[in-house]
Amino acid sequence: MNREDKIWKRVQEHNDYLTQQGYEIVFIALQGSQNYGLDIYEKDYMSDIDTKAVILPSFEDFVYNRQPVSKTIVLDNNEHIDVKDIRVMFDTYKKQNVNFIETLFSNFKYINIKYADILEELFDNAEEIAHINKNQALRCMAGMSKQKLNALKHPYPTIIDKIDKYGYDPKQLHHICRMNDFIKKYAQGRPYQDCLIPDDRKTLIDIKKGILKLEEAENLAIAVDDDTYKIKEENVTETDVINQKGIDILNKVKHELLKQKFREDLEIK
Repeated sequence: MNREDKIWKRVQEHNDYLTQQGYEIVFIALQGSQNYGLDIYEKDYMSDIDTKAVILPSFEDFVYNRQPVSKTIVLDNNEHIDVKDIRVMFDTYKKQNVNFIETLFSNFKYINIKYADILEELFDNAEEIAHINKNQALRCMAGMSKQKLNALKHPYPTIIDKIDKYGYDPKQLHHICRMNDFIKKYAQGRPYQDCLIPDDRKTLIDIKKGILKLEEAENLAIAVDDDTYKIKEENVTETDVINQKGIDILNKVKHELLKQKFREDLEIK
């Protein structure tokens, strides 16, 4: 089974799992390394296949003001499914976090055929949504880099084996370098899809595999994070400029999806 078939199979299985759990899925999209071309499938390193799923509440959920779903499901094979009520997910899109915006550009997503016509406007205008607030996007990128720097040597239970082996987590270092590549291209005004794919994928994959010794890794992490912060500072404007078109698209698509779902719920009743 080739890479693409393997990914599609797992995304489909995630979709089937959520459907069996009773969720009304709008779409489910791949998240993580596969979207950046940085996934590895080798004996010593196997990239997980994780997804984010956008779901709809029922009419009763809405009327009784039940808490919108926002949870992470960890499967038996340690793959993750982030499940988000559409109200939560669309609000998160407005915050411009790369880890969420990337789902709009992923080549691996299953769309509920019932909502395909409505979702067409969402995906056709992904660039508008990705540029709702450029200042906020830049802040998110720099913040993510700093977060990964702080986690570089932190002995989290899930990565303690890497800390013991390398003295640091190579995956955190590769994320720091990836964010630097991303913010440079974003600041230049390049399409978001281009920003997602690093220019030097081979080097980032080597870094992810732990090619650097601890001292080299620490020095590189600090230098690259500093550069990312500098790019952010040079490009943020004094006041945030909001792209209202992106917000209007999110609001319109959300409205149409909820209207269709609630109409179906009421017809069933």
